[in-house]
Amino acid sequence: MAQRTTPPFRADHVGSFLRPVKLLEARERFQKGALSRDQLRATEDEAIRDVVRLQEDVGLTGITDGEFRRTYFHIDFLEQLQGVETRGGIATHFKSATGEIDFAPPVLHVTDKLKHVKPIQLADFLFLKSVTKRTPKVTIPSPTMLHFRGGREAISKEAYPDLEDFYRDAAACYRAELKALADAGCTYVQLDDTNLAYLCDPKMRQGARSRGDDPDELPRRYARVINASISDRPKGMTICMHLCRGNFKSAWVAEGGYEPVAEVLFNELKVDGYFLEYDDARSGGFSPLRFVPKGKIVVLGLVTTKVGALESKDALKRRIDEAL
Repeated sequence: MAQRTTPPFRADHVGSFLRPVKLLEARERFQKGALSRDQLRATEDEAIRDVVRLQEDVGLTGITDGEFRRTYFHIDFLEQLQGVETRGGIATHFKSATGEIDFAPPVLHVTDKLKHVKPIQLADFLFLKSVTKRTPKVTIPSPTMLHFRGGREAISKEAYPDLEDFYRDAAACYRAELKALADAGCTYVQLDDTNLAYLCDPKMRQGARSRGDDPDELPRRYARVINASISDRPKGMTICMHLCRGNFKSAWVAEGGYEPVAEVLFNELKVDGYFLEYDDARSGGFSPLRFVPKGKIVVLGLVTTKVGALESKDALKRRIDEAL
């Protein structure tokens, strides 16, 4: 099998690594006012150099910063858009191989017109680019993260009496961010989207209905805003989507195969590739992959982060054969 020289690569990962203890301690000290922002960033820089070296040593070609500068995969990015605030939290029930965990991550609220007032990932990308000779990958949350969990009630009716204007402004913010990254030489971007995967779960679909949304229509609406967000990307930039069913301390939120969203996911979204989850039974079977058209690439996501046991080469080969 030929080695790929452009992303997504035959072996890739979704970006987040466990934070080293030194970094966790530095974050805690920063929150208490005992460490300056510059001192925290210096600790982050050191941890990122180490995790870059780890990725290079195991042979990865797409390299991330481990998301070591973030508290959450989505909030740290999205709350830097003008018009976005975080408030309270929605109780979320996570399940794992060893038990259950309750957690209430903050909820995003759109309180005013959305504006991209400054590059968000630019400085982080430039640092990552400076410490690897391989392909630096930037991971950012999907624009759908501004809508799904709170729905219409989390988006100001004064700022956006018509939701189409909200989606239009969200896409404009993303186009501006991607332009800043492209101008700096970024060629590989990953959009992290839990919501399309959540819409595979019957309970999550019912939750969308309770917020006044149609779970059959939402994938198409989300595809349109994502497509508008990436419509101006330059020819040399690869954009892939990572679909996740939630992850917190090796626990997950949603379950269910990709069938409810597969046709839209693979045929209406104009991304270049997909990072899926197929690491256990909660992800369903491979039959939804029948919708994948020629020219699009799927990374199956067979190596789990949910348990410590490492999959054997033979087991991974068998799973790949099943998917073909």
